[in-house]
Amino acid sequence: MIKRVLIANRGEIACRIIKTAKRMAIETVAVYSDADKHSLHVKQADYAEHIGPSPASESYLNIDAIIVAAKKWQADAIHPGYGFLSENALLAQACCDNDIVFIGPSSRAIEQMGSKSQAKTIMANAKVPLVPGYHGADNSVSHLLAEAEKIGYPVMLKATQGGGGKGMRVVHNASEMPLAIDGAQRESLSSFGDDQLLIEKCILKPRHVEIQVFADAHGHCLYLSDRDCSIQRRHQKVVEEAPAPGLSEPLRQKMGQAAVLAAKAINYVGAGTVEFLLDEDEQFYFMEMNTRLQVEHPVTELITNIDLVEWQFNIASGNALPITQHQITHYGHAIELRVYAEDTNNNFMPSTGRIDYMMTPPSNHHIRLDSGIEQGNQISEFYDPMISKLITWGETRDIALTQLKQALKQYQICGVTTNIGYLYSIIDQAAFADSKLNTDFLVEHQDSIAQLQNIAPSIWLTFAAVARRLHLVSAKSEASPAPSSQGFRLSQNNQFRFNFTRGSENSEVLLTDNNQYSFDSFKVTIDSDISHAFVVDIDINIDQSKQITIELNGVRYCYSALIDQHDTTIFFLGQQRTFAHHASYQPIDDTTEDLSPSAPLNGLISAILVNEGDSVESGQPLLVLEAMKMEYTIFAPQPAMIESILYQIGDQVQHGAVLVQLLAESKDSPMNTEG
Repeated sequence: MIKRVLIANRGEIACRIIKTAKRMAIETVAVYSDADKHSLHVKQADYAEHIGPSPASESYLNIDAIIVAAKKWQADAIHPGYGFLSENALLAQACCDNDIVFIGPSSRAIEQMGSKSQAKTIMANAKVPLVPGYHGADNSVSHLLAEAEKIGYPVMLKATQGGGGKGMRVVHNASEMPLAIDGAQRESLSSFGDDQLLIEKCILKPRHVEIQVFADAHGHCLYLSDRDCSIQRRHQKVVEEAPAPGLSEPLRQKMGQAAVLAAKAINYVGAGTVEFLLDEDEQFYFMEMNTRLQVEHPVTELITNIDLVEWQFNIASGNALPITQHQITHYGHAIELRVYAEDTNNNFMPSTGRIDYMMTPPSNHHIRLDSGIEQGNQISEFYDPMISKLITWGETRDIALTQLKQALKQYQICGVTTNIGYLYSIIDQAAFADSKLNTDFLVEHQDSIAQLQNIAPSIWLTFAAVARRLHLVSAKSEASPAPSSQGFRLSQNNQFRFNFTRGSENSEVLLTDNNQYSFDSFKVTIDSDISHAFVVDIDINIDQSKQITIELNGVRYCYSALIDQHDTTIFFLGQQRTFAHHASYQPIDDTTEDLSPSAPLNGLISAILVNEGDSVESGQPLLVLEAMKMEYTIFAPQPAMIESILYQIGDQVQHGAVLVQLLAESKDSPMNTEG
């Protein structure tokens, strides 16, 4: 039996494993890099070992350092979590060589499924349905072009060793192939140390349905549940739910049985996930098998009432599966969202920095929050910027969805930009409520999603002014030795003036009481624009969650506020706005935007696509920045000439650093000389 486990991971999944290990009386050893010295998983573990500098390649991906730490602390087993080394056959083999239990499948099984091309060959022999494609060894551009022509466009390029959307490109025609191949190979080499690609027929508007399988070392294998993970951005999952909505029971069983066949074909042991594409005709195709615990495993746990990490520990200890296929029951519905530190209004760039304030929804029978982050922690540029996984359960999908919306309204973070408002806008779509899901969901509904996030500035300013006035009046009432029975009574003043600044925008908000003896109705005027003044009615009975309820011209709004001496932060439908408050202010000078592009985040220069002296068009790619194992292409903002390139491939750059000096094209420029 495992008595002490080293967790070769960090953040949320490390904390998740620690939780079950403690309940099972298994001691835990955390490992950490320089950046994670004060992280939550380090605090929660029984023991902790420093394994290297902040870059993952020098710490969490360092197999030798992890094995040394496990032997030092006499760990019986290593749990790899997900990501990092979780699907690395070399770690599994190193554990075997050092008499340490690897909590996962054999190195052989990892190798077989780690190569997408090899996996497809195995699945074909096992009679598991496959997407038409090419997964041979010849990766020359000419050969891949020829194979794509045979398959028929659109096609999907995939890294054979890939996962998480890395090294993946959709290609619509032959002219796009060379650049797509170059980008996919470069990203694959950076992420997985291998640049081999395969090609698949791109199934239009499929659903992404996956099956949770579990196998023991005694020849038993079963499937626990299916999950729908169709809502994705850049091939990375955004929303996951179980069971997959709308599947007929025969189809559900057929997919589950195919997943078991896939696992048995490689003598699989442990927790795994078999991923399928499901088309509109209910035909499904094997996509890949993930030989680890999935990020979205909580939705399966909530509908089966099974702790999958506990099962992992028991199976790794040599125990048989505790139940058979017919004993598995599902009850209710669960939905999971991945909360990220990212700017959805700036091409989803990761947002790094300190979390200055965090209020999370309460955990209860319906709401679960898995996180490795707490207030005061730093979101580092070195790792994936996921803050948490928010999961809700309900007796029905509608109830789970209602719980999820309420939880998002209660989730408040300051210090970094998050995707909470974006997530709310996704699940508030009518198509989501109707379970009309496919992998193009975010593209199909991007306008509607954006519209839900496009709240008028006048609304935000009104929220801020009302919240600040409530705060002032409440403070005044608390300071009074004998507050009036009417609560928020003011003095003879019947107007409040607020000067707010956000970025380069200044606004004046004037509140005028309709009744000077009670604070329940008043007129709002913004920037002295009388023609757009409107009436606000306020419910002064703020509820326990500190939600403020007001009506603007008959429309009801509920929001929260965080107020200090200088700033007012408003939280509404998962979105956030912070306004600086001034007794008086001067307009902020509007500076001209620099033509030369700068780094949108900390990262590494992985490709330079132009040369000094080149003429470039608006939107032309200039260079590629790699951060958190993803690539971000920097484009020319307008026609220009490359005056100088300030960095070389491999250079580390900081957020805001100018990358390329551009010389604007003018009528007198040689670039425009005719003849």
